[in-house]
Amino acid sequence: MKNRYRLYRRTKGGVFYVHDSTTGKQESLGTRDRAEATTLFHSRNESFRQPHLNLLIAKAYLAGSDSGVSTRTWQNALDANIETKSGSTKDRWQRAAKDKAFDLIRNRVILETQAEHLLACLKAGTVSTNVHLRKLHNFCLSMNWLPWPIVPKRLWPEVRFQPRRAITFDEHQLIIEREKNPERRSFYELCWHLGGSQSDIANLAAEDIDWPNQTIAYARQKTGSLAMIHFGPDIEAVLRRLPVTGALFPYLRSVRSGDRATEFKQRCGGLGIKGVTLHSYRYAWAERAKTCGYPERFAQEALGHNSKAVHRAYARKAKVRLPSLESYEKQAAEGQIIQLPPLSPERDRAARLGQTVG
Repeated sequence: MKNRYRLYRRTKGGVFYVHDSTTGKQESLGTRDRAEATTLFHSRNESFRQPHLNLLIAKAYLAGSDSGVSTRTWQNALDANIETKSGSTKDRWQRAAKDKAFDLIRNRVILETQAEHLLACLKAGTVSTNVHLRKLHNFCLSMNWLPWPIVPKRLWPEVRFQPRRAITFDEHQLIIEREKNPERRSFYELCWHLGGSQSDIANLAAEDIDWPNQTIAYARQKTGSLAMIHFGPDIEAVLRRLPVTGALFPYLRSVRSGDRATEFKQRCGGLGIKGVTLHSYRYAWAERAKTCGYPERFAQEALGHNSKAVHRAYARKAKVRLPSLESYEKQAAEGQIIQLPPLSPERDRAARLGQTVG
């Protein structure tokens, strides 16, 4: 069998190179020692003569530090990764693991996987497949179940989510007017007024309401960060219709988030409203806040965000009309604008960098 590589030494510098007769490329072996260069040269040729044998040799070496290297499959990796998760994140991974696209690699040994196997899986799947397979691939690298990346980071297909938008006031009013179930109607109204995620609003309890100070405070289901918002007459009117103790939405709290989303989608479908989900209420709140000049620091606290970048992303489509300095000064003098306390040097620097302090 003809050798694929040819060994030669450059006159200038005396470094040994190999020439690939298939591609025509030359590559330095990084050595001037003939014996070392010869060994590397033969290894290159042997790697193409006996690829299956080379894989067995690699497995034999790796088995010395990891006994499961020759049998561990992608399904084993999925199971191990799911065990590291908890709460809603664990639920999402359990659903993702059932993706039919993963059937193409589910029972394949991780160490025997080639880039084309992962790319075929991505082609057969959806955006969710791309997101979760990336994370699973990185999980295997972190666990040293892969000696090197199968697909380099820059060659992964770009994740492209469907465009999302905020729900409009008119659309919200149509939904409220059509909804006959009082619990769901109150739920949609609080989503509009509070801008919370559907899980956070559905899990609100009467104990989260501070009536004397007219505030609602709760820990976000997704991040655990505190969201606190002051409410006015409109929100108070909704809260007065809800239970005075325990869960505000007993039924909606007991169902899966997917079921709540499906019910909302059915309402929108019947009204001819397209392109919105329950999360669109969160976008709408942020856009309304930005449009009317609501201070960003207040909006962060109300939405339970930890960084300004998140709120800017939510409100990126808001149409803002800036008031003149003259009118703004006049409103401030008349007490119509809430004055923010001055920032400390540390917080001022953090605000400019889009970070949080303390």
